[in-house]
Amino acid sequence: MKAVILAGGYGTRISEESEFKPKPMIEIGDYPILWHIMKIYSAYEVNEFVICAGYKQHIIKEWFADYFLHTSDITFDFEQDNKIIVHDKHTEKWKVTVVDTGLDTMTGGRIKRIRKHVEGETFCLTYGDGVSDVNINTLLNFHRGHGKCVTLTAVSISQQKGVLDINEDDTGTSFREKEGDDSAVINGGFMVCSPKIFDYLENDSTVFEQAPMRKLAEDGELKAYRHLGFWQCMDTKREKDRLEALWASGKAPWKVWN
Repeated sequence: MKAVILAGGYGTRISEESEFKPKPMIEIGDYPILWHIMKIYSAYEVNEFVICAGYKQHIIKEWFADYFLHTSDITFDFEQDNKIIVHDKHTEKWKVTVVDTGLDTMTGGRIKRIRKHVEGETFCLTYGDGVSDVNINTLLNFHRGHGKCVTLTAVSISQQKGVLDINEDDTGTSFREKEGDDSAVINGGFMVCSPKIFDYLENDSTVFEQAPMRKLAEDGELKAYRHLGFWQCMDTKREKDRLEALWASGKAPWKVWN
């Protein structure tokens, strides 16, 4: 099982930090929120990742290239031809593919561009700016049980996100943008997609949360996994500060790994 993470946008609503780095590389504690998301999946043995990069994508690639520098003690021995010695080497069981999916490509277009990396497979899909204590194994079992194209994790919270109208058997009947004080459940990411998702994606200008989601709902191919636990995105500095405070407290709800 692979997890595809959308990490290519500009992050304009948190421009205080995204001016200098992609939003998924903004740190919570000492690590990018992208790392936190990957650790959530890894806790459930999902260890292969496809990162849909775009804006300042080189920063993501360089961070993974230097991962040992971020997680280990290092000796730089300049007397022996600049030899580098890594102490107490810490590594992850990860295989990470970072794909430059274009600077201005929309979310659906980014997914379409990584098709060859997940060809013929069911895969996880989420956004590079949200964390949760969602149980990935339970989510995957729910998806396998209904046989539809897409499962999204539905959360009830006052955010400007895509709204999903759900009937009694958890089938999404419509998908639309949130309006005003609408209290309907929203798309919290942490999705699962079957290979036929690519039939709903046209080109780089396809916004996954618009026409594809609406068509999936119309076709009865969209299911909602209702998550009642913790979920938080990081669209703004205020939300980033909240996540930072939770992490610093040692009680971050999304820390489901040891």
